[in-house]
Amino acid sequence: MKIWEKGFSVNDTIEKFTVGQDRVLDMYLAPFDMRASKAQANMLAKVGMISEAERQQLVTGLDELLAQVASGTFQIEDDFEDVHSKIESYLTEKFGDAGKKIHTARSRNDQVLTAIQLFLKDYAEQISARIVALVEVLLQKAEAHKNDLLPGYTHFQAAMPSSFGLWFSAYAEHLLLDLALFEAAHKVADQNPLGSGAGFGSSFPIDREMTTREMGFGSVAVSSVGAQMLRGKTEKTLAFAIAGAAGTLGKLAYDLVLYNSQDLGFVNLPKEFTTGSSIMPHKKNPDVFELVRGHANRLQALPNDIMLATSNLPSGYHRDFQLLKELLFGPMMQFADLLDMLLFALPEIKIKEGVIEQAKYDPIFSVENINQLIIAGVPFRDAYQQVGRSVEDGSYVPHRQFQTTHLGSIHNLGLAEIAAKVARWQEGSELFKNQK
Repeated sequence: MKIWEKGFSVNDTIEKFTVGQDRVLDMYLAPFDMRASKAQANMLAKVGMISEAERQQLVTGLDELLAQVASGTFQIEDDFEDVHSKIESYLTEKFGDAGKKIHTARSRNDQVLTAIQLFLKDYAEQISARIVALVEVLLQKAEAHKNDLLPGYTHFQAAMPSSFGLWFSAYAEHLLLDLALFEAAHKVADQNPLGSGAGFGSSFPIDREMTTREMGFGSVAVSSVGAQMLRGKTEKTLAFAIAGAAGTLGKLAYDLVLYNSQDLGFVNLPKEFTTGSSIMPHKKNPDVFELVRGHANRLQALPNDIMLATSNLPSGYHRDFQLLKELLFGPMMQFADLLDMLLFALPEIKIKEGVIEQAKYDPIFSVENINQLIIAGVPFRDAYQQVGRSVEDGSYVPHRQFQTTHLGSIHNLGLAEIAAKVARWQEGSELFKNQK
């Protein structure tokens, strides 16, 4: 069944090509299309387009389908073009004319778009909750290891003293910045396009404010033309959010690969988290973090894929948009998997104590030697040159005892301030409204 069918068949080769992966990918959209169809049925009854008895039939059938989704028994058979035709067919077979009326005042354009908006909005909320969970893990690790120093690096050169507390809290704070990108994606997805039809509205007296409330959208995408222009914009905005957070996760993973190496040896992974070599029996490879890094790098290309698929399109619907599901849905799930893997692995990382006590790290305390001279009244430039000469002539003795005081430094991490940022996000952002 095709909801656009007019009594003639499309060539099988053409149909296979145009359907693409819709049957598989539409499983993600199924519960959201059912929710939207319930809102449509309730609205049609309110404005007198269907009877109350028909509304009850449609809602009952849609609830049955939602139960199938929840139980894992819902399927889109090869007889159907997509999830939308499957749902309408189910309602029509069960309730006759009532099922045929569910598409009244609706186009497949706004039907598909509404399901995608709901799906991407829900995804942004679910992913943001996982990001906050990862932030909390990082803050716990920062607190537990705030006194464990390690060398900080610039240009791959040991530079100045740092700490695991400073390192863990840095990634916690940057993931909170990434939440801002997901909030933007959530805002774009939180617009209701239902009722925009094929992009030009309807002559029926539909109530778009009602369906907006019923589906939990924050606002109506008012212009029917503009509502259809959400297709591509919402996907692209979410792609930028995923890419931004993936950049943070990839950098974190790369750090851990380095820190786990024999040459640095700052962290230990449980042997169960590593893989071996087919020829070198001593190897314990951090493959999990290498793969996180690799997947994160690929995800950073996602916005470009979306833009290349949509950038030369004028307003209105175009079948090119179908490709966005193939481009976006898989990476969405991959990003969720990366978060789950890090939530599983990070708590198990063991920190090596005393690594900074090695003599090879003596030079990173040179700035503290300068600071001591400054405190004694020596101008900075003179102190810098004096310590530099001592490093060159071998008379340098590191000043290892130091104490930082400013916010965001080794001995004043500001973990409470970062935790307060988390709380403000959870309290004030629409991302977490449905989780309160």
